[in-house]
Amino acid sequence: MKASINALVEQGIAALRTAGTLPQDLEIPAFVVERPNQRAHGDFSTNAAMVLAKAARTNPRALAQALLAALPASDDVAKVEIAGPGFINFHLAPAAYGRELREIVARGSSYGHNASGAGRTVGVEYVSANPTGPLHVGHGRAAAIGDCIARVLHANGWRVMREFYYNDAGAQIDNLARSVQARALGKTPDDPSWPEDGYRGDYIVDVANAYLRGDTVEFEDHIVQAAKDPDDLDAVRQFAVAYLRREQNADLAAYGVAFDVYFLESSLYTQGKVEETVRELVAHGHTYEEGGALWLRTTDFGDDKDRVMRKSDGTFTYFLPDVAYHRSKWQRGYERAITELGADHHGSLARVIAGLQALDCGIPRNWPEYVLHQMVTVMRGGQEVKLSKRAGSYLTLRDLIEEAGRDATRWFLIARKPDSQLTFDIDLARSQSNDNPVFYVQYAHARVCSLLRQAGEKGFTVDLSNGLRHVDTLVDEQAQALLIELSRFPEVVEAAAVTLEPHAIAQYLREVANAFHVWYHAQPILVDDGDQRDARLALSVGTGQVLKNGLDLLGVSAPEKM
Repeated sequence: MKASINALVEQGIAALRTAGTLPQDLEIPAFVVERPNQRAHGDFSTNAAMVLAKAARTNPRALAQALLAALPASDDVAKVEIAGPGFINFHLAPAAYGRELREIVARGSSYGHNASGAGRTVGVEYVSANPTGPLHVGHGRAAAIGDCIARVLHANGWRVMREFYYNDAGAQIDNLARSVQARALGKTPDDPSWPEDGYRGDYIVDVANAYLRGDTVEFEDHIVQAAKDPDDLDAVRQFAVAYLRREQNADLAAYGVAFDVYFLESSLYTQGKVEETVRELVAHGHTYEEGGALWLRTTDFGDDKDRVMRKSDGTFTYFLPDVAYHRSKWQRGYERAITELGADHHGSLARVIAGLQALDCGIPRNWPEYVLHQMVTVMRGGQEVKLSKRAGSYLTLRDLIEEAGRDATRWFLIARKPDSQLTFDIDLARSQSNDNPVFYVQYAHARVCSLLRQAGEKGFTVDLSNGLRHVDTLVDEQAQALLIELSRFPEVVEAAAVTLEPHAIAQYLREVANAFHVWYHAQPILVDDGDQRDARLALSVGTGQVLKNGLDLLGVSAPEKM
């Protein structure tokens, strides 16, 4: 509906140019069409006349009057008026909402989708956990945000590549290998020879026992056979990483999260990509040597100080592989690259972007785009839950899914803006009450399905075509409020993709569910009058479709019974 009003305004502007009211060579500035905060100001409002008047150096209210007169006639518009210094407010006719409901039913699962991405490629990287232990709740929030961003971008026409970057190189992997080796040799964390930074969770025992048994680990396209020799540290390392990658993949699958690309940090070294990146940076003149170390002039690209790339001992600092990794994304054709990370990574972002700019290879200044999430506090019985017996030092994603269920876990971890602190109340997530937002929304969908079953049980023939023909008769306040909410869905989906904030979908679905429940209690649906009954069932079906489509963008199920 917003697009329809926008098109009317553009046609009106074109008519003013043709009539000579606006100069032919005037560059049309960007204007907005939006929904006013107060319904009394109309269904939509535009500032087109005001921005045009500024560009044309004329009176905005007079131009608003001219633009109003130039607007083409539309059955969707009941009244147009000028407000304030030159806003143009549109009041829609009931027929407009009837048309939108017919669009919902006709398009079904594709309603709300658009082609703004035009098939362009975007890489969305998220989770990217070190394969050193079970996924924790923070990884769960990253998975929910990243997966929903990918879903929303896909709904906006983007070709989405979901990517997981495995940090399978470095000191943490050595700590993992030595911890598993120590367990395999019969040592415990209390032993004086236990690795200083070793991992202590019970899962290390599971990995060690599987290694000693000679288990085979299969994941993705890999097969790793345990050597059973606890003295072979390289074999222990290879098996431990494989075992925990498989475990993490299983947790993500249970969470409804999948990836198109699994990229190994180690491959950057084995394929020479890190050294290649260094050579490129040196060749473009953005490096210098000092104190035996190789430095990158990141201050040339907005960083607060220059950064060491290669230390005096010949090893690379951690940000250089990140530059090489993101360079590989550019080389793989990602027109956009979106990286979802914990807020604790904030300090390293400027140097990665600086390193990419220093390559002088055409990478845009705003590439990659970062979405950072804040920490999660989990509560049960009014007390914070911190530890897991299995992991030892943190609550795992698997623990949370087992307690709260997949749907509630995903909903609660996506329901707030990523950069805000989040409290996950397990008791609320498990409750079957209107206070539980995921239950409230899912129950609205189940109620729609129940209405259709009841209609059949009562012997009513549900004629959606007839209902859609008579939907304009649903003029009561509650039905109109619901129709307005449903019509907002495409706008919400588009905005969520632009801002990379899929929590807006969750907030919107609560508003739709609320409007539906209010209408349901105010108006009997299964009345004797066939036309009225069909119209109300058509509105119910449209509501169910929007709820299902929105829940799908969050990776949450739309149950037919509850």
